[in-house]
Amino acid sequence: MRISIVTVAYNSSATIKTTLDSVAAQCYPALDYIVIDGGSTDTTLDIVREHPELVSQLVSEPDRGIYDAMNKGVQRATGEIVGILNSDDFYRHARVLQEVADAFAADPALEVLMGDVDFVSDEDLNEPVRTYRATGFRPWMFRLGFMPPHPAIFIRKTAYQRVGLYKLGYKIAADFDFLVRLLLIDRAKYRIVGTQWVRMRTGGASTAGWKSNLISTREMLRSLRENGVFSSMPMLLLRLPVKYIRQVFL
Repeated sequence: MRISIVTVAYNSSATIKTTLDSVAAQCYPALDYIVIDGGSTDTTLDIVREHPELVSQLVSEPDRGIYDAMNKGVQRATGEIVGILNSDDFYRHARVLQEVADAFAADPALEVLMGDVDFVSDEDLNEPVRTYRATGFRPWMFRLGFMPPHPAIFIRKTAYQRVGLYKLGYKIAADFDFLVRLLLIDRAKYRIVGTQWVRMRTGGASTAGWKSNLISTREMLRSLRENGVFSSMPMLLLRLPVKYIRQVFL
């Protein structure tokens, strides 16, 4: 089963080597690895070009942001399955893609496979500071602003072709909007494996404090309304104390 992995990068020289090394460690034979660069001015491209045997497709050009770059990668994907691994994320162990392939092969009707994400700091990439789990997630929870961890989700390309790509009108929540369309509206068949597949550095666009939470909450409400799903700002804000309790006490 051919798997396409899309890595989106822009001036990522400080982190992308870890990403590339984690993909190379998979040793998965049917891999289509796509790097979409936004026109980096640092040494990002030099680092990527040190792995010609790994990177199937490299595109470097200006884009309209991270979701535009993701769309370019998905459109270029030649695999049956597509995963997105950003340039500051990396796989937790060397059998992630084999486990993904086995799960999809076992169920031809499966369209979405969800794993878990560990958050780590730059000071210690081996020690998680918290975990973002898909376990317990149900599509109705989108109404409250909850979503499964996008970096550890693998999707059949036919599902992208059916429900569309990431909408560029969102700064932070285009992945939320896409998953609402895929899981809640389209009701694609999904499975949660309860396994930590990806490690993600803290401090990204969707994890950067109260301002980010406010923007994402507004965008979530907009997405739900556009998709005809009932919710409200108070309902979405309820997720923030729940997230805090999970992070601090659990």
